[in-house]
Amino acid sequence: MSGLAAWLDRLEARRPRGAFELGLERIARVRATLGLQPALPIITVAGTNGKGSTCCYLEAVLAAAGHRPGCFYSPHLLDFRERLRIDAAAIPDAALLRAFAAVEEADAKRPADAEPLSYFEFITLAAMLCFEEAGCGAAVFEVGLGGRLDAVNAFDADVAVITSIGLDHVEHLGSDRESIGREKAGVMRPGAAVVVGDLEPPASVLGRAAELGCRTWRRGQDFNAEIGPGGDWNYRGPTLRPALPRPLMPGWHQYANAACALAALDALPQLAVSQADVRAGLAQARLAGRFEVLPGPAPVILDVAHNVPAAELLATTLGEMGPFRRSLAVFATLERKDAGGMAAALAGRVDRWHVAPCGGEGPAALAPLRARLDELGADWQEHASVAAARAAALAELGERERLVVTGSFRTVEEYLKADGERRAA
Repeated sequence: MSGLAAWLDRLEARRPRGAFELGLERIARVRATLGLQPALPIITVAGTNGKGSTCCYLEAVLAAAGHRPGCFYSPHLLDFRERLRIDAAAIPDAALLRAFAAVEEADAKRPADAEPLSYFEFITLAAMLCFEEAGCGAAVFEVGLGGRLDAVNAFDADVAVITSIGLDHVEHLGSDRESIGREKAGVMRPGAAVVVGDLEPPASVLGRAAELGCRTWRRGQDFNAEIGPGGDWNYRGPTLRPALPRPLMPGWHQYANAACALAALDALPQLAVSQADVRAGLAQARLAGRFEVLPGPAPVILDVAHNVPAAELLATTLGEMGPFRRSLAVFATLERKDAGGMAAALAGRVDRWHVAPCGGEGPAALAPLRARLDELGADWQEHASVAAARAAALAELGERERLVVTGSFRTVEEYLKADGERRAA
């Protein structure tokens, strides 16, 4: 791990410290220097929520079918190698190091007045180099932010998936669904297929698809998930796939994510998958931090919900669980997020809040959350860190109670790190 650890330390220096510029100029320049012209089919997945889960379903089904997919996730929780995977497994360190060295060498050839690659641009190019070297049959890319100017949009998508459109990253994408939809629609390509998972997509998404002459498949019209009383379901689209197993990741929205993945595969007939492949893939597709329940005498539920629409979905899924005497929460989110809106969405499911700053932010970041919790009449306690909030919540957790850990990827990451340190001690 020492070689990879040293590289990751160097890559961290490429992360922005403060405001950063989105754009494709840097990555396009280095891609040209590398001569990177991938011939494999590419599926790009954008959306406010559901991107990672949709990529996970695609990865699992393609791997079950023997297509050896390369998959790029953003972000990771505990280990960088969660981001870059081949055939549903982590890429060997040696392959990552070769790709990193090649990208760094190409980036070093930039003109003196040109900016170096950002962290995300660097690892996106490294991912594609790894996929090509391994002979992957397909590439699945999760968009990190927006779509139009995100690093993964340096590669043309044969199928673009837009899972949902909600308010998030408004400082970069715009303050309304039409503006955000316009940014996410930037992953579409002329004449290619686009899968739209949002049942009420903004006009900006459908309008852009029409301008480009895309083959547009909309959930609820061109494909859908028909859920049976026992949780099994049928995918109904260009291909009918009946009697599919319940997704391992809980929540009704996971059926929609899985249906988006199957519609994307319908749009790529060269990636043939059988009914057995679909069933096998769905039976093992699981992504950390998506309503993940840790074992123990009382359920601890980890969920990376980090915006209001995701918090609303989390609240619905919590309501689908059995009755509990009390629900506690470890809640932390970044200052730029709508912490108050998320708290309001979860208020009916949480009886006691343990709140903390996360991501290196200080207590001042909690000011809007404190005010909203007071408005809601919530029972809450503030802590200096997620680790401290975790310790306090677990000390209170009793029989027939549950603990929900949510607010951001960083919240779940910091909780798991604290949990790992306690177990090691």
